[in-house]
Amino acid sequence: MTVLAYEDFGTGRHREASLIRHALGSVHDEELVAGLAGGIGFMYFVFEYAGRVPIATIVAQAHPEPWVQVALGRLGVPYEATRAMNPRWGRVRAALDQGQPAFCVVDRSSLPWHEADPDAEMTGADPYTVVIAGYDGDDLLIEDGADTPHRIDREEFGAAWTAHRKGRHQLIVPTGPSETEPDVAGAVAATVTRLTGPVLGNKFDVNFGFTGMEKLAAQLRDSTTKTGWERRFGGSPEAFRAGTGRLHACLEEEWTAPGATRPLYADFLDLVGRPEAAGLFRESAGHWSELAALARDADPQAGAEERRALFDACAQRVDRSLELERQAVLALGK
Repeated sequence: MTVLAYEDFGTGRHREASLIRHALGSVHDEELVAGLAGGIGFMYFVFEYAGRVPIATIVAQAHPEPWVQVALGRLGVPYEATRAMNPRWGRVRAALDQGQPAFCVVDRSSLPWHEADPDAEMTGADPYTVVIAGYDGDDLLIEDGADTPHRIDREEFGAAWTAHRKGRHQLIVPTGPSETEPDVAGAVAATVTRLTGPVLGNKFDVNFGFTGMEKLAAQLRDSTTKTGWERRFGGSPEAFRAGTGRLHACLEEEWTAPGATRPLYADFLDLVGRPEAAGLFRESAGHWSELAALARDADPQAGAEERRALFDACAQRVDRSLELERQAVLALGK
């Protein structure tokens, strides 16, 4: 017998916002879900490992707070959140039998419909949320962005659930309908704090929000020190391709909606009556997408002058976005 808690699948503009929307019966706009979950943010790091090309990472959406719990909380949806030493298959099936889907955090590279993670040191490090939307015998039906649920053997899914180190066997089950009005004010205030800081309350805050944007622009322009993009990514076509490829992916594809999530967040602000800030974030999105396009189209064989021109052009786009987003934050404070 096949049991499905809902039948609306596929990704709209943001994968995780779509998961939450569908799991709640598609009664909320995707823009509202995304905005309440936190919408936008900014985190910038470059990870370096011996013998490997550095890995530039930008997270343009709200981070590091978990989207599911934050969105459910601000929507006023009651939920049960548990962790266990082993997968709680009985609880999963009981929830599904009551029409309640289950959010799980897994290792993405362990799911057979995703490519294996080439960075073994990073495997299982990042939380990746999927929804157990149903079951058919011993197979689970998983929503993960496709137009139809993925079918996977329970034990194989359990291995992916176990492989995520920090969120091992985390289970989140919405247990009823919304009980309050959406907390729009709390969501907007959290976004402002995420951009202006502090975010973590430690030395890494320099990598978040507006200071993170300033750091990215400075390192793009830096042609002499070991932390500059010329030294990190200009030494070979492989390194240059890796750096520019990450810029494009992080601003348009990974852990984001297109345009560094700014267009989606602007639509949320329009929805809740904040048009001035919405317009500024929408304009900022254009500069983030211009930066991503420049990086995507860069020639891996570019010489030193071409690389310098590209990095400077990218830094200019960061500057423009930063200026606009500072204005947007002021508008949100009115």
